[in-house]
Amino acid sequence: MNIGLRTDHVVYGVEDLEAAMDELAERLGVRPAAGGRHVGRGTHNALLGLGDGAYLEVIAADPEQTHQPGPLPFALDQLELPRLVGWACRAADLDERVAAVRASGHDVLGDVLPMSRRRPDGFLLEWRLTHHEPDPARLIVPFLIDWGTSPHPSESAPAGVRLVELHAEHPDPAGAREIMAALGAALPVEEGPAPALVAMLDTPRGRVILR
Repeated sequence: MNIGLRTDHVVYGVEDLEAAMDELAERLGVRPAAGGRHVGRGTHNALLGLGDGAYLEVIAADPEQTHQPGPLPFALDQLELPRLVGWACRAADLDERVAAVRASGHDVLGDVLPMSRRRPDGFLLEWRLTHHEPDPARLIVPFLIDWGTSPHPSESAPAGVRLVELHAEHPDPAGAREIMAALGAALPVEEGPAPALVAMLDTPRGRVILR
């Protein structure tokens, strides 16, 4: 397997999407743009470009939508928000990589599912990703995503913010690093009291840390 998969996007969970868009606009100097609804999953999002083909997904429970029984994506109903709740790596070889990770003894990715979201302009985005049950203890483990023929969301997201660094904290950093190596995910892991993601951003307002 190739190592060092490219970071596709970083996920920031919030309680109220519109309020978070306002807060991030003030804090970062660039306002995220509405992305759309994840129909049937109970969430909606907004997007902000992070440079180099990556973006920030701001996600919240959608009050105008019901979702399937069970926990919300990214454990949004289990975590204290706002905070970073996940991240994705881009993988065109999705099925092969999932099989290889399982063969290595690290069954952490779950199944590959098709997903879609209609943008505010009506365009339908379709992609495939790996999915496991939301678990706050596993939030530093990335999911893998393949956008297929859909245009990448970073291409239309507002620009002006740049992701300088993404790293993780974990009570068992050595074990977490082993999982990252098996996935081919180039994510530094430091020791910390609980699993957490930390993103360093360069913004029009200066250097900002999201965690």
